[in-house]
Amino acid sequence: MTAVPLTEIAAPAPKPASASSKAKDALSNPWASLAAFVIAVFWTIPTAGLLISSFRPESEVKTTGWWHVFTSPSFTLDNYRAVLGGDGDAALGPFVINSIAITLPAVIIPIFLATMASYAFAWMSFRGRNLLFIAIFALQIVPIQVTLVPLLNLYGDLGLQGQDAPAGGFYSLWLSHTMFALPLAIFLLHNFMREIPGELIESARIDGATHPQIFLRLILPLMMPAIAAFGILQFLWVWNDLLVSLVFGGYQIYPINAQLAALAGTRGSSWHLLSAGAFVSLIIPLVVFLALQRFFVRGLLAGSVKG
Repeated sequence: MTAVPLTEIAAPAPKPASASSKAKDALSNPWASLAAFVIAVFWTIPTAGLLISSFRPESEVKTTGWWHVFTSPSFTLDNYRAVLGGDGDAALGPFVINSIAITLPAVIIPIFLATMASYAFAWMSFRGRNLLFIAIFALQIVPIQVTLVPLLNLYGDLGLQGQDAPAGGFYSLWLSHTMFALPLAIFLLHNFMREIPGELIESARIDGATHPQIFLRLILPLMMPAIAAFGILQFLWVWNDLLVSLVFGGYQIYPINAQLAALAGTRGSSWHLLSAGAFVSLIIPLVVFLALQRFFVRGLLAGSVKG
């Protein structure tokens, strides 16, 4: 029996590159990195100009562009003193408190309801479950503008809207943001919850655990990244909201964005105050995002890779 030379043995055919590896190679090449850097620079220039303008004196803001700071630098903190501690329309302190009072319940309530609803859709059997889930998923395509007038009439009939509304009208804002957020929250949390191995649920049931025990002791700890990711998205959405606040809120409960819009309308020439107020409104959401960034990334990547 003659030995077959090693050179004559056919080498195994290389595996074709997957779509994900091709996309990774395309996005990690030097030209893609250069394009991303250029886009980031052009995206940041307007924000940098607004930040510089917020520290410039009023006279220079109204007469020269922000780029003149490189040739004749002049800075002041008067703009921030006016929006943080001043009196009148420029003072934003009470409106920051209103934004916090609106945003926190509008984040906690949808998460509280969506986690329980997601568990029911994922791990409990009841008649019409799939049809109801499809209906909730379809609610995501309903424009918010379509619901404003019917909700306004409903809140008026229930006494949740107007001067005599309880909690100063906050209830209508909390309920509106909750209703607008629930379809997406249930859909996202349900998809994440379905990635949990069913063996864990069955083992807990065999050990005698009830649905509340499984939900509180097993599901919630595993879902914290997804809950945190949705919480950040909802926080940023509600904090930056203007339409819902203008429709369902009044001046006494205006958030900071609504007051900034009113300030721009009545004092359009006071760009030095508007630029400072815009960055005051950025502080809290920026801190929240940076503090929960690791949970946000884990929540977005959860369930994307199996193995």
